[in-house]
Amino acid sequence: MAEIGIRGVSKKFGGNVALRNLSLDIKDGEFFVLLGQTGAGKTTTLRIIAGLEKPDEGDVFIDGENVDGWNAAQRDVALVLQQYSLYPRLTVRGNLEFPLKAKIRQMDAAEIARRVEEAAEILQITPLLDRKVERLSGGEMQRVSIGRAIVREPQVFLMDEPLSALDAKLREALRVELKRLHNDLGATFLYVTHDQVEAMSMGDKIAVLNQGRIIQVGTPKEIYDSPCNTFVARSVGSPPMNLLNGVLKGKKALFNAGKDALSVKSTTGTNSGEMIFGIRPEDLIVKSGEPLEAKIFDVEDHGVNKVLSMNIGETRLHAMVSAKTKVALDETIRFGWNPDKVLLFDHKTGNNLQSI
Repeated sequence: MAEIGIRGVSKKFGGNVALRNLSLDIKDGEFFVLLGQTGAGKTTTLRIIAGLEKPDEGDVFIDGENVDGWNAAQRDVALVLQQYSLYPRLTVRGNLEFPLKAKIRQMDAAEIARRVEEAAEILQITPLLDRKVERLSGGEMQRVSIGRAIVREPQVFLMDEPLSALDAKLREALRVELKRLHNDLGATFLYVTHDQVEAMSMGDKIAVLNQGRIIQVGTPKEIYDSPCNTFVARSVGSPPMNLLNGVLKGKKALFNAGKDALSVKSTTGTNSGEMIFGIRPEDLIVKSGEPLEAKIFDVEDHGVNKVLSMNIGETRLHAMVSAKTKVALDETIRFGWNPDKVLLFDHKTGNNLQSI
């Protein structure tokens, strides 16, 4: 187990800037998630920590020690990739044993067998130990890949989108297993993903990356309830937060050139001006008697709830309502919002005004 510290790390690949003065602290035993879209810099960050890439600027610390001059083996980290990186001609047991048989480890057969059996038990793959890898399913292969990391008993687990190649049902099952594994091992996990559901359901802490910069770090609740700007607000939540351009006047949000208005709770000391109003779909209220009118554009039935896409003027909104709510396409409905849940963002910068 170990803390990870990144200080002022920058990295370019030719003319492409992958990381820009990135600094980050990951606590010992934490399940930390890097969340961002393709090209945000997630994998580059992981490879620099692992010692597979050298930063152009900045330093990396593991357990308080500067490891800039250490190679990947010396850093004692285990990397789990989207690709399984297994030897197809070997059995599961052979794949788990392989990283332990390196001469540098000088490990006896009894210790290798102990580690393999323990890892197999943790991952519930003991019945598969003598099966060839080429005969395994995708989920079983990913378990073996994770097992190859566990047997090494590393200080840090680095995971680069390990579930993205799996189907939705299997991803959900392995998310639960990875959290259980983290709790059982008590190790430090750094997990990279573009999937905000994975980030929100697995992470103790989340760092949202964009174009090589960390935009916000916080718990899943902090990221969801108090996004620091409109980029983060749209990055988490499914559907994402509604963002409406309007004008703040006193404690009223005005839309459509002032024709429509809804109440807000906080004005952050500002009594007028252009604003972006943020509201989560579950905090919109759809029922008769509400102040505004919208037209239903689409209805998605998710079983326990429905997601309504609706138009108010030229603005498209999403509302999450009970599955029992009866609505139809092109129907005109009444809606409002919970004023306690409205966030105010600066019209020009997109920054959350309540967090200033």
